[in-house]
Amino acid sequence: MPLYNTLPDDLHEVDLVIAGGGSAGCIVAGRLAAADPSLHILLVEGGRNNYNDPNVVHAALTALNLAPERKMAIFYKTVKEEQLAGREMIVPAGGILGGGSSINAALYTRAQRSDYDAWDMPGWSAEELWPFLKKLETYHGGGKPEHHGFDGPVHISDGDYRSHDLMNDLLDAAASVGYPEIKDLQDLESNNGFSRWLRTVSLEGRRQDSAHGFIHPLLQGGKHPNLHVLVEHQVLRVLFDDEKRATGVELAVNPIHRDTPSGNEGPKQVVRARRMVVLSAGACGSPPILERSGIGSSEVLARAGIPQVVDVLGVGHAYQDHNLLMTVYKSSLDRDKTLDIFLSGQLTVEQALTDGNKMLGWNGTDVASKIRPKDEDIASMGPEFQAAWDRDFKNNPNKPLMFTGMFGGSFGALEPYGPDAYISVADYTMYPYSRGHLHVTGPNAVDPLDFRLNFFTDEGNIDIQQLMWGYKNSREIMRRSKFYRGEFAPTHPVFPPGSKAGIVELSAPLFNGDRSVVKNLEYSVADDKAIEEFLRRWVQTTWHSLGTNKMAPREKMGVVDQDLSVYGVKGLKVVDLSIAPGNVGGNTNNTAMVIGEKGADIIAKELGIHLPSSGAWT
Repeated sequence: MPLYNTLPDDLHEVDLVIAGGGSAGCIVAGRLAAADPSLHILLVEGGRNNYNDPNVVHAALTALNLAPERKMAIFYKTVKEEQLAGREMIVPAGGILGGGSSINAALYTRAQRSDYDAWDMPGWSAEELWPFLKKLETYHGGGKPEHHGFDGPVHISDGDYRSHDLMNDLLDAAASVGYPEIKDLQDLESNNGFSRWLRTVSLEGRRQDSAHGFIHPLLQGGKHPNLHVLVEHQVLRVLFDDEKRATGVELAVNPIHRDTPSGNEGPKQVVRARRMVVLSAGACGSPPILERSGIGSSEVLARAGIPQVVDVLGVGHAYQDHNLLMTVYKSSLDRDKTLDIFLSGQLTVEQALTDGNKMLGWNGTDVASKIRPKDEDIASMGPEFQAAWDRDFKNNPNKPLMFTGMFGGSFGALEPYGPDAYISVADYTMYPYSRGHLHVTGPNAVDPLDFRLNFFTDEGNIDIQQLMWGYKNSREIMRRSKFYRGEFAPTHPVFPPGSKAGIVELSAPLFNGDRSVVKNLEYSVADDKAIEEFLRRWVQTTWHSLGTNKMAPREKMGVVDQDLSVYGVKGLKVVDLSIAPGNVGGNTNNTAMVIGEKGADIIAKELGIHLPSSGAWT
């Protein structure tokens, strides 16, 4: 099998080099290698191989994937951000073959129709992307068949396990505050309700990451010697000839997988690309490669001491993420009915496999939503938010404001919070107004990044207002759950003494059969100040980074055109979430995969390769 962690002596020239083996890069490599056996492809991934790794294939272990000792993630550190209580934020990204699809929460979440249409680029409207949305998946859920695919490499299902009591209770609680159950929230149209969420997991309970879906079948099959995968190596920069054509890449061993001294990139090697170089290192990985290669703002490159190849102002500009709030609630659930059974070590993977425990295929999230505030909520959020709502949301019912999802366990902690059972709630704003940036400060990969999330820096404090509403709204849903036993205090605001909205501990539900008896909490001005302070201390990345090499006209800070070609050079494309011109209403992995499918189609046409229209391998 042509998968290596050392570059072979005879592999210093190929047709296509793909830098980054994540959600999109694996699709590009797999589709093209399968379609044309004469096309020699090298896929370079900074992380290790993920093949049949139990920490990857079992979605129940998702909350442990960020443990540094597992070497499954890249941790991008920001500068101190004063508006976030002076914190240095950490933004994780996939650091293993398969990228984020190997270690994420495995939620199957598509964007909305209006998201793709708003990108306003030929070939990238929702209608034009439908074939690629269907092509990548084998769907096992409900909804209309015409909205889904049934022969793609990525299976979408419930993994044959749900916590039905908790799921049904939370759906009833959401309905009691005005959010109905919607059968299929991933049809690009449906909005403003909760759903029995599916995941990128097979019916047998195995995670469906891009590497297992698009790369390993070719490597294991032995019929595609044209596909080469090099793991544990970083692409440092792209190389160009005098005509500014990409001719290859410079790479080195990733020091976290070797005994390379800290601060040393190690010996550099060159691989030539006869036809094209493709960057697919993600929204945090691709911009630094471009800038180290001499593509970027003249000001940034001069400051970093990098000779400029071409001036492209948009590189590393307009960083976006979803603003995440994770809060935890005490519950009356049995602990062995939540994923805390794994987080605590009470149940090992080995024992679960021996027992045939189907919880291994559960990501803990059976219920989630795409929702909008009610009119009275909008009015209470202030004139600045009202103006933003009227401009960007009011006449676009396809556009949700908030994602709210519930997790059975103490998600976000590498150890459970205590001996009780917990329910965690994730609220994130779909379309924050703040924008950050990510730039190199020197010519080497080990040089620190100038990285700012810039969360909560928007004019009018709109981002704070919408996340504050998300917290209040999800809290009301939780208070109407029969399993609710109060808030876990360290993950909630410190309300002033005497507050009517203070946290509680309970020994029984707030209702006895009739949820309507539960009245909404009243928040004072002082309470809202406490929530704002809490948000600045507690807001997190959703690790949904995108937009740093956006697809747009060059004069509008674009980095790539509609064919994903980098402006000002030849033979270089970017195919990952960094090209997204705007945010999307949901978890971003599905969008990354769609970009991979579309990118493979674009490249195939340029190279004269025919890709089959069906998702199945031929």
